[in-house]
Amino acid sequence: MGLEQGFVEDNGEGSRGYARWIAGPLERGLFGGAKRMGRPRRQIDAYRCPNCGHLELFATQSV
Repeated sequence: MGLEQGFVEDNGEGSRGYARWIAGPLERGLFGGAKRMGRPRRQIDAYRCPNCGHLELFATQSV
C-alpha cells in the first residue's frame, strides 16, 4: 500500500497543543486558509533518536 496524501496543520498560538495531519491535498479557501471541513484528521506523534537526531512522524490516532 502506498502513502496517502495530506498536509500538516498547526494553528500556532491558537493551537490545541499538537499538530494535526489532514487527509487530501492542500486547498486554499476564499481567505487563504486551508479547506478542512469534512476531512479526516489525525494527531501527529513524533519520535526522535537521541544519538543522531533523526525524527519520524506518525499519524495514527483520529482527533
